[in-house]
Amino acid sequence: MGKILLGVNMEYIRSEDKPFEWGVAKAAELGYRFVEPMVHWGRELLSEAGYFHSVSMWDDPLRIRRTCEKYAVKASALSAHCPLCKPDASTDYLKQAVRFAAEIGAGVVCTDEGPKQFWSTQAEDFTFIKYVLKEASLVAEPRGIKIGIEPHQQYTVKPNLYDEIIALAGSPAVGANFDTGNSYLAGQDPYLWLEKIKGKLVHLHAKDISVKQSDAERGIVTGTPVGCACGDGVIDWEKVTAICKTLPQDIVFSVECGTVEQAARSIDHLRKFV
Repeated sequence: MGKILLGVNMEYIRSEDKPFEWGVAKAAELGYRFVEPMVHWGRELLSEAGYFHSVSMWDDPLRIRRTCEKYAVKASALSAHCPLCKPDASTDYLKQAVRFAAEIGAGVVCTDEGPKQFWSTQAEDFTFIKYVLKEASLVAEPRGIKIGIEPHQQYTVKPNLYDEIIALAGSPAVGANFDTGNSYLAGQDPYLWLEKIKGKLVHLHAKDISVKQSDAERGIVTGTPVGCACGDGVIDWEKVTAICKTLPQDIVFSVECGTVEQAARSIDHLRKFV
C-alpha cells in the first residue's frame, strides 16, 4: 500500500511578489517535502525580475533541480497547463514540459484541455486533444513521465468525458491529476468521482473551497485557480485520504491555496489524516 505525501503548488506565493527560489525555501520551512513548480514559454517580465514564481522553459532545468536539492524537497509534478483543444499552442509546449520534467526529476506533468475555440465542435476538439496527447505521450513514455489531466474546463469536469479524454491517446503515460476543489465547484461529488477514477490517479491537487465561494459559484464555474486553506472549507479531507490510502502507489497531495499562511494551515490540517 502506498503513502500519501504532502506538497504545495507554487501558486501559494502568487501574491508574495517573490521568485521561485524563495517559494521553495518557504515550503521547506513550513514542512512540505514536495513542491509543484509552474513553467512558461519565453520570457516574462515579473518572473525575470524576481517578482513571480513561474520558471521559463528557456532556463536550465537544473535551476529547479538544484534549488529543490538545496532545501531537501522534490518536485512532485510540473504545472504545465496548456489548452489541449488548441494544438498550435499546446503540442510543442507540452512535449517540452515533459522533457523539462524528466530533467528536474518530476514524475508528472499537469495540464488540462483549456478553453476551447468558439467555432469548434466537441468532436473536433477531441481530435485536437487526441493529437496533442498522442504526440506528448510518445515523448513521455520512454522517460517514465505521466501526463496528469486535471478536471478544470468544459469537458474534463464531466466524469464520462474525463475518462474519454484520458483514454484518447491509448497510452499508459496519460492519467488523472484529480482536483478536489474543481470537481466540487463543477457540481460533482468529489468523493464518488475520486473513488471511480483512483486507478488512474497519478497526482492530486488538494484544493479546498470556502463556504462563501461554494455558495456563490458551485454549479456555475468549472474550476478556480486556488482554494482556501485545507480544513477551512467544504472538502472532507478524512474521506479523501481514506480513498487514496487504498492505492498501491504513493500519491502526492499538492496543496493549491493562495497565501503562505493558508499553506501553513493546510499542512497542519492534512497531517491529521496522513
